[in-house]
Amino acid sequence: MAVKIRLRRTGAKNAASYRIVAADTRSPRDGKFLELLGWYDPKMKKDNFSLKMDRIEYWLGVGAAPSDTVKSLIKKSRIAANSTDVAEKVEEIVATVEAEEVAAPTAEEEVVVEEAVAEETEEKVEA
Repeated sequence: MAVKIRLRRTGAKNAASYRIVAADTRSPRDGKFLELLGWYDPKMKKDNFSLKMDRIEYWLGVGAAPSDTVKSLIKKSRIAANSTDVAEKVEEIVATVEAEEVAAPTAEEEVVVEEAVAEETEEKVEA
């Protein structure tokens, strides 16, 4: 049995919205499906879709082929998830830095660092 992740049309005439489903390739567009994986509403401006990414990853892992539109939605969802992860990591780092209250190096520490850098450069020049 070949499985495809595709759109299933719902909504009224001239006001289509879609459900994203895993379905057998032989079943009709709006017919029997294996699992509901999300929704897509092209009329909405922002946040016009929602996907159950864990289940989509499962179906892709067992060989299901996504349609072109679903492939695009999966890509957008992954990008959004990655940017959210990056934003969370940045907030975490900022919180740790603020918690530690990193102070500027004192004059004595700066001198020690400058001497160490000077010694390294001298060693490289000699070699």
